[in-house]
Amino acid sequence: MRKRDHNIFANAASLLICGLLAGVVVAAAAFPAVAMSGLAAKAGAETFDRLPSELTVKRSPQMTYVYASDGKTLIATMYDENRRDVPLKDVSPLMQEAIIAAEDHTFRTHNGVDAKGIARAFIANNQAGTTTQGASTLTMQLVRMLIAYSATHPQDVVAATEDTNARKMREMKYALQLDKEMTKDEILERYLNIAPFGRGAYGVFAASQVYFGKHPRDLKIEEAALLAGMVKAPSAFDPTTPAGKPQAEVRRSYVIDNMVEIGAITAEQAAEAKKVPLKVKDKRTPNGCVATAKNHWGFFCDYFYRWWMEQETFGATSYDRERRLKSGGYRIVTTMDVKTQQVAQANIDKHLKATNKNALMLAAVEPGSGRVRGLAVNRVFKLDDPAKPANRISSNPAKAAKGIRGTYPNTTNPLLTGGGDIHGYQFGSTFKMFTMVAALERGYPLDYPINTVSPYQSKYIIQAGSPAACKGTNKYCPENAGRKGYGVMNMWSAFGQSINTYFVPLQERAGAANVVDAAKKMGIQFRASEDAKFANNKVAADQWGAFTLGVSSATPLEMANAYATLAADGKYCEPIPVQEIVDQDGNKLDIANPRCEQRIKTEAARAAVDAARCPVGDRSSTTKCRGATAGRAHDIVDKPIMGKSGTTDGAKTASLIVGTKQLMVAGIIADPDWAQTTTSFTHNEVNDAVWSTVRDAMKGKPSQQFTPPTGKIVLGDQRSIPDVKCRTIDEARSRLRGAGFEVTVDSVPVNSTCPAGTAAGTSPSGRTIKGGIVGIQVSNGRGATPPGNPGGGDGGDTPGRGPGNRPGLPPPPD
Repeated sequence: MRKRDHNIFANAASLLICGLLAGVVVAAAAFPAVAMSGLAAKAGAETFDRLPSELTVKRSPQMTYVYASDGKTLIATMYDENRRDVPLKDVSPLMQEAIIAAEDHTFRTHNGVDAKGIARAFIANNQAGTTTQGASTLTMQLVRMLIAYSATHPQDVVAATEDTNARKMREMKYALQLDKEMTKDEILERYLNIAPFGRGAYGVFAASQVYFGKHPRDLKIEEAALLAGMVKAPSAFDPTTPAGKPQAEVRRSYVIDNMVEIGAITAEQAAEAKKVPLKVKDKRTPNGCVATAKNHWGFFCDYFYRWWMEQETFGATSYDRERRLKSGGYRIVTTMDVKTQQVAQANIDKHLKATNKNALMLAAVEPGSGRVRGLAVNRVFKLDDPAKPANRISSNPAKAAKGIRGTYPNTTNPLLTGGGDIHGYQFGSTFKMFTMVAALERGYPLDYPINTVSPYQSKYIIQAGSPAACKGTNKYCPENAGRKGYGVMNMWSAFGQSINTYFVPLQERAGAANVVDAAKKMGIQFRASEDAKFANNKVAADQWGAFTLGVSSATPLEMANAYATLAADGKYCEPIPVQEIVDQDGNKLDIANPRCEQRIKTEAARAAVDAARCPVGDRSSTTKCRGATAGRAHDIVDKPIMGKSGTTDGAKTASLIVGTKQLMVAGIIADPDWAQTTTSFTHNEVNDAVWSTVRDAMKGKPSQQFTPPTGKIVLGDQRSIPDVKCRTIDEARSRLRGAGFEVTVDSVPVNSTCPAGTAAGTSPSGRTIKGGIVGIQVSNGRGATPPGNPGGGDGGDTPGRGPGNRPGLPPPPD
């Protein structure tokens, strides 16, 4: 605030007059007969002098604007009071004159207090025996509002507005102070930005939007007069109500006439303005996530809101954080990419409508930054109306029996991001990635061989007699689809075909607790209490045999970000919904910066990505793929991609993750209301939704190639395999074991010129990893050995018997 020059004698005179008049008012209230006595005047002046010399002024609450990543598309507005301050230059001169005409004709000439007006009001009110005239100047009204907004206790707000002589006295003193420290334009600007206009609108910007849907710079005479007239009594002069509209019209005409009186407009302009019919829009500014411009965007908006409420930067308590969000006047640019969000929603909508009990969910994350680019689901983000419920009866039989409604089509539950009682969903074989990462970090190479017998008796101890136990034992006994084994496989092919009996023994070698730890490092939170019991206990985690098959719950956002960590060469970035936060002073807050750290070894991450190209039909110069569970993805996206599909026991969920170096998308179809659904899901909907979203979102963007792994992490420490052709099986076994290999004997003989029953050769032949598995092929003595290795086929994602079992527990009801 800057000072203006004042005539010292005028200021002194004004102060003296106000002090005397204040004393008169006080005395008149208590002792009417001696109202004009010198004693009363002196008492009033002393009371006036005892007031603090400075007015403490706090900023009025300001609306926060939340935008998409382009900084232009408005997602939501959030506020306690619908207000946005604007400079006076952005307010129509007609509006400026209208408020002066309505409230304070001598505003530009008095020193904050209109002494003549006070005297006139005192005489009139004294004669009438009640308050018939006010004497508050526009500056005094501003003081009253500033005191109310600076109050720290409800009683202070009451004191700021109660009709008492003490309040008037306080306003007079502070009005003189403001008039010395601020220019008239500064006072007028502050007044226009703080005044209430009804219908939840505070300040001239909000009022212009609510009643006329325009910027205050564009207000016409009749519009400005209507708004100016409302400040005196917003409820009484509310033009949107049947009772208020006639009074608003009368008040508008009054202000227009006063605009002529102060010379702001001509009589002719006034006459024309009065002829204009009173029409208002009554368009309240949306507030919060349930009122987003596009209702499906509400799930992203809610994710942002929940993120904000967790940040201690914005306050020590949840109350403080919410008040700051809704009154701090921030300009927030989120990470939501409009194109990605729109194509994700469109690809969901073509498969499932909001009224479907099943939810098709997609989460999109940018690798290397953690920026969440889209969150989409076939639901409407809103609370169901208890009076006229639209939601269907719950799909959960126990809830349905009680008449409890489900969360479709309307819900505000954080289905994609988790929170409250939303723990996530079982993502099936996509969890095999965590086993592969843990093994790679511990030196097991991509070419590491395991004989994928099915069923496989593991070392993991579970309840004897459980359906997941090998017959007659207490050992966890996973299977492949159709109880089929696929021979010796490496990580590329086992991941590409999702072979259960490869990944359970690989988890044994890497250590189940280390696999769980890899999932934690990549962002899996283990929200469900049963999952947390094992995830947070190393001894229990080391017996979690079925973990690699995806029996723990996770959210689509967690899974998208976990795979994005690998696409970013092992750099984990905390999922974040904001990329820029600017306060009302124009300062950028550092809290919007990506929060990243290297959590997975770079070469291990690159090797995992190399194997993850197999399930989605892609490959590098290094990759050795054999089979793919979602092989169409590469042809559809037509860019370098990685990913994995997953299915839970009984197909109670179906999931797919597909991504490039620029965007990772995780999708799942499930029943959020009943995890034990009787629906058997296929991959048709979720696969198409995921790979179509990656394709559509990446359209027009350049391809970026993944960096292939190098060194021993690819093939390991290679050793030559001894030639055992035409030797007896025992002799061949002895030679191979002597060379340090694990030996198996193929059960099906092959065509060979060697004598029947002898070794026809090995699989693999030539060289393989140190300590790896070498299979002896048995000759049938019938001719040349055909080229190629045994094995192949599709192991499938279905975990087989009992993937939901946890160590020492019976299988959960599926």
